[in-house]
Amino acid sequence: MAPPFPTDRPALVHRLRTAGCVYAEDEADLLLAAADTPAALADLTARRVAGEPLEYLLGWAEFCGLRIAVDEGVFVPRARTALLVEAAAEVTGPAPAVIDLCCGSGATTVALAHRLAPRWLAAADIDPAAVACARRNVVGLNAEVYEGDLFDPLPRRWRGRLDLVVANAPYVPTDAVALMPPEARLHEAPVALDGGPDGLSVLRRVGSDAADWLAPGGHLVVEVGTTQVDALCESFQKAGLSPTVHQDETRDATALTARRP
Repeated sequence: MAPPFPTDRPALVHRLRTAGCVYAEDEADLLLAAADTPAALADLTARRVAGEPLEYLLGWAEFCGLRIAVDEGVFVPRARTALLVEAAAEVTGPAPAVIDLCCGSGATTVALAHRLAPRWLAAADIDPAAVACARRNVVGLNAEVYEGDLFDPLPRRWRGRLDLVVANAPYVPTDAVALMPPEARLHEAPVALDGGPDGLSVLRRVGSDAADWLAPGGHLVVEVGTTQVDALCESFQKAGLSPTVHQDETRDATALTARRP
């Protein structure tokens, strides 16, 4: 679709590429489509060149072929997390009861709603901004979004009855957060990034609590760093879960599925 005003696309692409945008051509087209005036385009371009995440400027991110609304400060869905969605869909039976912990924008919740036919679907996050964003994204999906720490806000009636628990919990070690790309460390909520001293503080808690919330035969599915797999598998085994590793080198993604016997 042609932009609603004259513009120099090659110059825009050059400016974005000079600023370090790897996919400058694609970003230029998205910015042109998002702007309705030359002034709006100039503002969006200046903010992008300054390092603001493209998804915040557009107000959405693409995830698993879906357009997910993303508010400023909320964790931006990563393409690698599609492996978590795929692994969860593979291990889950019909009409599951599903909770998406550390849900952020609710991207995984929405993706699972389209792949499964849950009899109950919910999401939870400790960050109020993420909860508000997720609630916008699940409208029309018969899903609930709770605010609170991991399983704490969930209705007690689901304890021991969940078929699937998914969690894209923070797993970056505290000291490594400062080494993340500026787009993440300067703009996304620290609570969505910092996983504690070794990156596994939150994920260990997820595994320990999931053992009580899952029904027999139910599965926990999480995303984790490749170098953290052995430590997390050991933690899940101590919690009484049986882990399996899933890796996708193309997406630089690692996920664990862990079954409650």
